[in-house]
Amino acid sequence: MLYHLLYPLHDQFSALYVFRFITFRTIYATITALIIAFMIGPWLINKLSALQIGQSIRKVGPESHFKKEGTPTMGGTMILLAIVLPTLLWADLSNLYVWVTLLVTVGFGAVGFVDDYRKVRRKSSDGLSARQKMLGLLFVSWTAGVILYLYPPFSTTLAFPFFKGLRPELGLFYIPFAMLVIVGSGNAVNLTDGLDGLAIGPMIIASASYLLFAYLAGNARLSEYLQISSVQGAGELAVLCGAMVGAGLGFLWFNTYPAQVFMGDVGSLSLGGALGTIAVITKQEIVLVIVGGIFVVEALSVIAQVTSFRLYGKRIFRMAPLHHHFELKGWPEPKIIVRFWIISIILALIGLSTLKLR
Repeated sequence: MLYHLLYPLHDQFSALYVFRFITFRTIYATITALIIAFMIGPWLINKLSALQIGQSIRKVGPESHFKKEGTPTMGGTMILLAIVLPTLLWADLSNLYVWVTLLVTVGFGAVGFVDDYRKVRRKSSDGLSARQKMLGLLFVSWTAGVILYLYPPFSTTLAFPFFKGLRPELGLFYIPFAMLVIVGSGNAVNLTDGLDGLAIGPMIIASASYLLFAYLAGNARLSEYLQISSVQGAGELAVLCGAMVGAGLGFLWFNTYPAQVFMGDVGSLSLGGALGTIAVITKQEIVLVIVGGIFVVEALSVIAQVTSFRLYGKRIFRMAPLHHHFELKGWPEPKIIVRFWIISIILALIGLSTLKLR
């Protein structure tokens, strides 16, 4: 909005020329998101507490979680507002990629909101059924996939890190592939959101990494130099990534151990969906497995646990997702959180190294 209002006036006021630069708008989108989160946070926490919108804890979970019963949840609404508003304020709103990513972010957030609301209303950890939730996520991701497929400048090739010449053309099959990435990312972040600050920390790191990927993919000269896929217009997603970083930092202020508020599915699904969509648009889908390695491992731990128990009647972990396994081994919650953050930083650096290892 500011870009469209102020940049056209740069002929009269030369200082406004700065709005042309994605880097400038990304920085201020990040700061704006942080300020919005700080402003909304205390009010939202008090409002959720007054409405008794508290977290319901599964009785089969670790005993240390029982004391968290009643902690305000659905704090992800703060994250959504802190992402959407700065993006609308600082991004170029004529950019289709911005709108597609916002569509998934808000769409996944809406599915998560309904799920959280049902949990609160029933005072149970059961919200939407797995089928209902999955259908909602698939519909939103299918819509995004179709829009991208029908958008002429967008390429349906798949890029592999470490192999610059390996770029298969998926054609129509790119739609289900994009759906897999987006839905998988949303669910993986959702499964990771089990400890105070555990999901939001790696999300901030991954968002910062994809901020760089988006900027480079949208810059024809830099993408050619690095031999990565050039996606005209993708650079504008750096503004949205900046808003995600700012929103994440603002939420972490209230979510750090011991948490004053939980993000709920409205936060985790929207963040994961946004990250997956950005990975698809920037043609860094495979790298997401590395950068978002914590989310991937958490999801795989659940799949492995369920598969092993159904086939052999045995559990691989003491409890899944993986962070609960370490809890039951006696690791203090803050130790698990910080160590997962450290691993996320290492994985992000490895993912960024693929920019040169082609």
